Amino acid sequence: MLAAFTFNTAENLPIGLLELISESLHVSLPAVGLLVTGYGVTVAAASLPLAHALRTVARRHVLTALLATLVVSSLVAALAASYWLLLVARLLTALAQAVFWAVMGPVAVGLFAPRVRGRVVGALSVAGSLALVLGVPAGTWLGQHSGWRMPLALPAALGLISLVTIAALLPTSRPEEEPAAYGTAPDARRFGTVLVAGALSATGAFAGFTYLVKFLGDVSGFSPGTVSALFVVFGGACLAGVSVTGALLDRFPQSALTAAVATQAAGMLGLCAAGTDPVAAVGFLVLMGGALGPVFMATQHAMLRCAPGRTDLALAANSGSYNAGIAAGAALGGLILPPADVRGTFLAGGLLTCGACAVLVGGRVSARRR
Repeated sequence: MLAAFTFNTAENLPIGLLELISESLHVSLPAVGLLVTGYGVTVAAASLPLAHALRTVARRHVLTALLATLVVSSLVAALAASYWLLLVARLLTALAQAVFWAVMGPVAVGLFAPRVRGRVVGALSVAGSLALVLGVPAGTWLGQHSGWRMPLALPAALGLISLVTIAALLPTSRPEEEPAAYGTAPDARRFGTVLVAGALSATGAFAGFTYLVKFLGDVSGFSPGTVSALFVVFGGACLAGVSVTGALLDRFPQSALTAAVATQAAGMLGLCAAGTDPVAAVGFLVLMGGALGPVFMATQHAMLRCAPGRTDLALAANSGSYNAGIAAGAALGGLILPPADVRGTFLAGGLLTCGACAVLVGGRVSARRR
């Protein structure tokens, strides 16, 4: 859980430090933005190839190596004297994270009985969501008071604690012999359905979420200070959503994913339709936030059930497709924004999410007929 929190914090830390890094290293804001977008693209492209390359290595050794990479790359990023060295350090962290999300799930749930694995996935997702609620805001505050280097160094300390703990306590076994190495109910059709729905949902979510600050300011009329507070509300809703969904995953694995996607669609379309009303905007923002984390969590849990082969490769494919959806969504929103207004990005995102919901419902209908 600490490692999940640390990786998610490291991924998103530059969001709150963009201007500080830009001024310090004398580069433009779009260039500094590559520290975030380049990170996501790297995770999307590298997840499956790296997971496949490391499929025979003991998970304990893989996790300790990944955490060692996180520690070193975080220290290099904090000490970087140039933008390019900082970018290289960030991409090195992204490569470690690409494998971490593929390996961490099977290792963690394999320590528990299959009937409670949904709660384990939920606990890991809560830890990851805390990065947006606690880790990134704390890093932003620290950066404003001590400069951007100190926040970028903090993941090294947290990663070192995780590294020592895992190296000392996690059992060593052959990957193919671990309890959660293979899906509990292999189903290639279900695997494909979840993969497509997750990618569509991510594309839809980030077509709008990428421009949420502009939406809340221009459409809903909130002040910059209030927008910052609403991001905390959004993060809190995400944390609540993964907590509730995690408790239900074991009993309603398929319904939980469909409900999360439908809730995201309702939140985005509601913002588009009624976002000019501040009260309604906050309500639909909470709906969207409450669904964003559970969607990815539920797709990860589905991979552990329906993976047609090794679960680590299925999780890598899921993480890669989801991150590809994030990048595609941000690009799509950027294309829609100039000819339309920011409400158009949420309309497009909501319709794409409805498409994801239709894919899931269609998959269930097809499975019943079979």
